[in-house]
Amino acid sequence: MRTVILRRGLVALFAAAVSFGVLTQAQADTLRIGYQKYGTLVLLKAKGSLEKKLAEQGVHVQWTEFPGGPQLLEGLNVGSIDFGVTGETPPVFAQAAGADLLYVASEPPAPTSEAILVPKDSAITSVKDLKGKKVVLNKGSNVHYLLVRALEDAGLKYTDIQTVFLPPADARAAFERGSVDAWVIWDPYQAAAEQQLQARTLRDGKGIVDNNQFYLATKPYAQQHTKVIQTLVEEVRAVGEWSKANPDAVTQQVAPLLGLPEDITRIPVKRQGYGALFITPETVAAQQKIVDTFYQLKLIPKPLSIADVIWTPPAAVAKAQ
Repeated sequence: MRTVILRRGLVALFAAAVSFGVLTQAQADTLRIGYQKYGTLVLLKAKGSLEKKLAEQGVHVQWTEFPGGPQLLEGLNVGSIDFGVTGETPPVFAQAAGADLLYVASEPPAPTSEAILVPKDSAITSVKDLKGKKVVLNKGSNVHYLLVRALEDAGLKYTDIQTVFLPPADARAAFERGSVDAWVIWDPYQAAAEQQLQARTLRDGKGIVDNNQFYLATKPYAQQHTKVIQTLVEEVRAVGEWSKANPDAVTQQVAPLLGLPEDITRIPVKRQGYGALFITPETVAAQQKIVDTFYQLKLIPKPLSIADVIWTPPAAVAKAQ
């Protein structure tokens, strides 16, 4: 009996603490955001405006850094985060693996923010020369589709090359050692390799891929927290507009986070697409093309429908965009 009374007392104490603000917002209601070392969410995190806006809704923000999109979406899939941003390819693999996600918004295309690089003294001068060569990339990342499209554009098949799957830091080490012939990578790693290693750009995404960045949420969170998602998109959009107008300030802010000199950091800052747009039918069609391509190549085990995993904002919000 004493145990029952004690438990009831603790429950009552907890409820009272939440009501009177004694407990932290983290203990009451938390939005868990996954981000990568570079991108708009880094700027939003540093600005602190999202925390202020969501505090008004009784929501605390918790940030977790991931080394790449596939790892971030694994976190989304297992329930360790509620929201995050990745390139266009990771959510395809995540959806194929059964992740319960929704596309919330996208950034404008940034096709030059990813590329196929070769060492400065490489004899490889065109994508056609990659036939039979070792190409390193992060499996399931945005550059996976760039590689497929670049090969196709050059008249090669995906099976004409030898793929080596490594995360960015390990891929750079392999590239520097000369144990691979080419590296498919995104900014800021791309800019760093171009400037520090004098790596040559064999082909970037211009003309063959959009390289959209997508904001994604777990389906349960997006459906249950419409107002929070709206606030997130609004704050990302505001930071994006500020970033476009202030590239030097963005460079100064981001360079220390990346551990790169400002002259190198300024390159990816200017190549990035900024903003947050709710998903359009055109964006759905482009993403569906990636799905169909990967299914045909047997890189994903089943056909998928992108239209089935799009978050629909309230009509008034969508109309105001």
